[in-house]
Amino acid sequence: MNSYARYEETGSVADTVQADNADTSAFAGEPSPAQPSDTAIPYLPALYPDTLMQSDTVVVPDTLQQDTVPPQVPQKESAITDIVAYTARDSMVFSNSNMAYMYGKSSVKYQDIQLDADEIRMNLDSSTVYAVGRPDTAGEVIGNPVFKDNSGEYEAETMKYNFKSKKGYITNVVTQQGEGYLVGGQTKKDADGNFNLANGKYTTCDKHDEPHFYIQLTKAKMRPGKNVVTGPAYMVLGGVPLPLAIPFGFFPFTDKYSSGVIVPTIGEESIRGFYLRNGGYYFAINDYVDLALTGEIYTKGSWGLQGQSAYTKRYKFSGYLNASYLVTVLGDKGMPDYQKQTNFRLIWQHRQDQKANPNMTFSSSVNFTTSGYDRNSINTYYNASEFTQNTKSSTVNLTYTFPNAPVSISTTASVSQRSNDSTISVSFPDFTVNVNRIYPFKRKKPVGKERWYEKISFSYTGIFRNSITTKQNQFLKSNLIKDWSNGIQHNIPISATFTMFKYLNVTPSFSFTDRMYTNRIMKQWDPRASAVVNDTIYGFYNVYNYSGSVTFQTKLYGFYQPLKWFGGKKIKMIRHVMTPSVSVTGAPDFSAQRFGFWQRYTQVNKDGTIEEVKYSPFSHGLFGTAPQGKQGTVNFSLANNLEMKVNSDRDTTGVKKISLIENLAVNWGYNAAADSLNWSNINMNVLIRLAKNFNLQTNFTFDTYTYQLNSYGNPVRVNIPRWKAGKGLGRLSSTGTTFSYTFNNSTFEKLFK
Repeated sequence: MNSYARYEETGSVADTVQADNADTSAFAGEPSPAQPSDTAIPYLPALYPDTLMQSDTVVVPDTLQQDTVPPQVPQKESAITDIVAYTARDSMVFSNSNMAYMYGKSSVKYQDIQLDADEIRMNLDSSTVYAVGRPDTAGEVIGNPVFKDNSGEYEAETMKYNFKSKKGYITNVVTQQGEGYLVGGQTKKDADGNFNLANGKYTTCDKHDEPHFYIQLTKAKMRPGKNVVTGPAYMVLGGVPLPLAIPFGFFPFTDKYSSGVIVPTIGEESIRGFYLRNGGYYFAINDYVDLALTGEIYTKGSWGLQGQSAYTKRYKFSGYLNASYLVTVLGDKGMPDYQKQTNFRLIWQHRQDQKANPNMTFSSSVNFTTSGYDRNSINTYYNASEFTQNTKSSTVNLTYTFPNAPVSISTTASVSQRSNDSTISVSFPDFTVNVNRIYPFKRKKPVGKERWYEKISFSYTGIFRNSITTKQNQFLKSNLIKDWSNGIQHNIPISATFTMFKYLNVTPSFSFTDRMYTNRIMKQWDPRASAVVNDTIYGFYNVYNYSGSVTFQTKLYGFYQPLKWFGGKKIKMIRHVMTPSVSVTGAPDFSAQRFGFWQRYTQVNKDGTIEEVKYSPFSHGLFGTAPQGKQGTVNFSLANNLEMKVNSDRDTTGVKKISLIENLAVNWGYNAAADSLNWSNINMNVLIRLAKNFNLQTNFTFDTYTYQLNSYGNPVRVNIPRWKAGKGLGRLSSTGTTFSYTFNNSTFEKLFK
């Protein structure tokens, strides 16, 4: 529902209304009519002046006057010189006293001024409006007034405004100025656009309606986009005033950057002499990137340069770059203690916005320094956390997910440093290919019941890695073939789940892992040197292993309704869920000679005994080697969950679920391929949810074998199960308890309420 009007004062009743008075006295005696239930709109009075309306003063022409043109009566110039447009979503009501009442998402626009609210009352004669929000069905106030002009946007609880004088009275106004929010209890707006506040707040907290911390302003004057000048002010934290007060304050705001000279600091250092430090020039390139070039110079020859830049592109990316170059001169030239060191540092933080590209993500977290930078930089010397930091790490990552395909690739470059011994570990490239679980035998157009082979699925993970660990001064001299370690690993798990006898789930699985290396290390015993000699042989080598397993699992449900004298009136039902499972796993012994992944050599010990040593030529590889030992294990597991359902008046459903025991799990295994000690320990885990975010977890380990004293008097585990020795099922060997509490945003909000 839209209307447009142009106001031109011509000696009407509007002359009696002061245009510069923002008071709503015009609303006195004019109650707000009820919002009509139908869509009929009363007759809209003429908003343009009647051209036939006579002026209050009658002009009588002078018959002796020679001029035939009668003199014009001067008219008062109106402050309203443009169209005022007003709209309302639900309805508009006009009264005989030239009052307009707008309901439901209403808006009044005049030139560059716009006022939005859920309810607006407008005096068409004085151009004075009153705006306020309205409560919804839940009692929450919606549609609070929002005022917009060239100076910014302001949200309030109530607002009175005169479009002619551009003055207003506002309660509980909220506006963002700079990086903070300004909240005014009672505010007057003058014709120049300034705001005079009483009982205001200034905060940088995102919850500006109920901030966790703020500066309480007794009175203040705000110039939008420029500054705020306050009277007495004090700090408030968590609703508690702190004894931190100022008699007056000045808070400048600016949304523009300007270039300029950075004035250096002057001082003296005992080792490097007098200095000029952190001086240079700041370049305000644009709203998206800046640059600060600074330097330092010392009278004893040391100097340094530094460049800092912050950049951002909305909905794309943001980041920060800092590069430093430092030349440190210690001692006098020509003397034995003279030293000249060159160091540098590179910091790069880059973050991509999630909306920028849903398929590709690029990020970086680089903190790289040479070993002597922290010892010579004054910035880190006075920063205890950086000066004592022994290790630093840097990572750059690029990930791409193929659209409409379960495939993603990522490449990573990482650097790890130890400052105390200048050790550096570099991994580049670290390339990974992931294929999410797919069902290759599923029909594109299934007809009828799903076939058994359609349930077979597999996934794939491939990794190519190239890395080195060396000293910083040897890194650039390293040989890619001899000094770097590299390898490729493929991992393919295959599985399927079938249902037998309606209630039994059977899951067979097969896992295959393959490793590819470019060298192996063969070992042999040198009797002359009485030592082991390593021989590195370069070539292409393949190391693999595989295993298979079958898991049987089902669920058993038990329900119990307690007797009335035992809480039966309040407790509706107790449910017990048991999940037993049995898994069988098998794998060959990959240390057997037929695979060639493990080798043997004989050595002579110091006591003259001969010992056969088993080793793998690929144990030094990035992805390890194939495991040794035959596998043939049977694992038993039993998980329990106990819940109670009680009547509750607070819950909308009338009932409430209470977890008595979240999980009680028991695990036990038997290795049929082992030559002794076939039974594993019994592990028990208990998880109890004490409250919504508070958990108690306890674990127990029971040893299933007995112990005997050896010849030295020390207890030794022997191949005799405890139940065969009449000592029960197991002996408690270890236990542990963990308390955990989960924190989130609502947790901290409740603390400050």
